[in-house]
Amino acid sequence: MSRPIELDRVKIGLVQTTCSDDTPSNLSRTVAAIRRAAARGAQIVCLQELFRSTYFCQTEDADRFDLAEPIPGESTALLGALAAELGIVIVASLFEARAEGLYHNTAVVLDADGSIAGIYRKMHIPDDPLYYEKYYFTPGDTGFRAFDTAFGRIGVLVCWDQWFPEAARLTALHGASILFYPTAIGWHAFEKDEWGEAQRNAWESIQRSHAIANGVFVAAVNRVGIEGGLQFWGNSFACDPFGRVIVRAEEREETLIAECDMGLLREIRRAWPFLRDRRIDAYGGIMERYLDGRRR
Repeated sequence: MSRPIELDRVKIGLVQTTCSDDTPSNLSRTVAAIRRAAARGAQIVCLQELFRSTYFCQTEDADRFDLAEPIPGESTALLGALAAELGIVIVASLFEARAEGLYHNTAVVLDADGSIAGIYRKMHIPDDPLYYEKYYFTPGDTGFRAFDTAFGRIGVLVCWDQWFPEAARLTALHGASILFYPTAIGWHAFEKDEWGEAQRNAWESIQRSHAIANGVFVAAVNRVGIEGGLQFWGNSFACDPFGRVIVRAEEREETLIAECDMGLLREIRRAWPFLRDRRIDAYGGIMERYLDGRRR
């Protein structure tokens, strides 16, 4: 693992692509996009959720477990070698085969020397129409973490995690200055006309709020295209600690480059010292499932 250095600016790359059932093609196209991002100056490149395949969680199909792979394994070896060749950090979302009958939705951080800086197993697992993830994924047991890399200390959360302020807060409390969210989110065809714009706006707004509340940069990397009954809306973006969007993709394949000004992060945290003013003595109720108002 590389020793982190204090940089004034860090360039990040976000790879938003379509996916097919041809997993080798998905991988080769992603590798090409990583190379393009590095050529444009990206020092940390984040891939979308489960980038090697289509989003298979739309049905419960035991054959789909064949897509899973160990960590370390083939993908981490290939991407680690690529990270070392290019001198960059890569954040990759993989379907982890931990043991027979034990699988996770796992993000791997590959450092600039090709080593695995750490893994994060998705903690919040959804179970909704066309998002039947509880069938495939065991909830994560890594806890919320941050990872030292050649380009600073970063945190990774995955898709459904992005709706939970506790996840962002705890990752920031571990010292992350950038939160990455590999994502696969889209519209059901029958509800897009009525709810589509509101859903997408809510998705972006909640993540921008994490940036503000924790004084960090946030980068969300979504897939794009129609797969089965879902239309993935793309719109990957990065925002600063004020929640201001630095870059945003459209509904097409796109690789974004965003520059994160760490001096701005330090300045905002000093001016808006949310971490200083937290009342940690008064938050015991957050450990309860629900507070119904009857407690005194």
